[in-house]
Amino acid sequence: MSNVGLLYVGAVLFINGLMLIGKVPGKSGALMNLFVGGMQTIFPTIIIAQANEDPAVIFGASGLYLFAFTYLYVGINQLYDLPGDGLGWFSLFVAVCAVVFGTVLAVHFQDPVTAVMWYLWAVLWFMFFLLLGLHMDNLTIATGWFTLTVAHISATIPALLLLTGAFKSTVPNALWMAAAGLVALGFSFAMGRRASSNAPAEPPVPAPRAG
Repeated sequence: MSNVGLLYVGAVLFINGLMLIGKVPGKSGALMNLFVGGMQTIFPTIIIAQANEDPAVIFGASGLYLFAFTYLYVGINQLYDLPGDGLGWFSLFVAVCAVVFGTVLAVHFQDPVTAVMWYLWAVLWFMFFLLLGLHMDNLTIATGWFTLTVAHISATIPALLLLTGAFKSTVPNALWMAAAGLVALGFSFAMGRRASSNAPAEPPVPAPRAG
C-alpha cells in the first residue's frame, strides 16, 4: 500500500508545483491535496495496525503521516484562504524529520535510494518553509519548479518501478537519483531567476509637485 501511496505523492506534488507557478488555481488543487492527505492518513494507520509491533514496519509507515498532514494542511488553507505561516513552520519540522529518516534508512537499513528520496524531500520541505514560514516570495517560482520535477524524480518514477518489481535500492541508483535532484534544483532556480527578470518593472512613483 505504501507504494501506491508514493505514486500519489508524485501526483499531488505535481499539482502543487503547478499551483505555485500559477497554472492551477488554489481551490482546484485543494481537492487533490485533501484526497491524497486522507489516503496517506488511512494507509499508514492500516500498516501500523497490522505490523505486529515490528519496529521496522512502524518506522517505515510513520513517515507517511508527515506527507498526509502537509497535504491536508495545504488543502484546507487553499479552500479557506488561510495564511500559510503555520504550514511553513510545520514544513521546517518535516524537513528536519526527513533528514533523520534518510539517515536512518542509509545507515541502519542500508537502503540508499529511499534515503536519497528523503533527503530530496527535506530540501523541498525546507523550501516550503522559506517560502511560507519566512515569506521569501522570491522563491515562489523556484519552489514550484522544484516541486514539479522532484515529484517525478523522488516519487512517481520510483513508485512505478516498485509496483512493477523493477526497483533496486543500490548505491549507483541512489547516486543517479541524487544527481537528478541536483540538476532539478539548479534548473528550478534558473527558472525562478528567469521569471524575475521577465517580470514587468513597477511604474516609477511620480515626484511630488512643488508648491
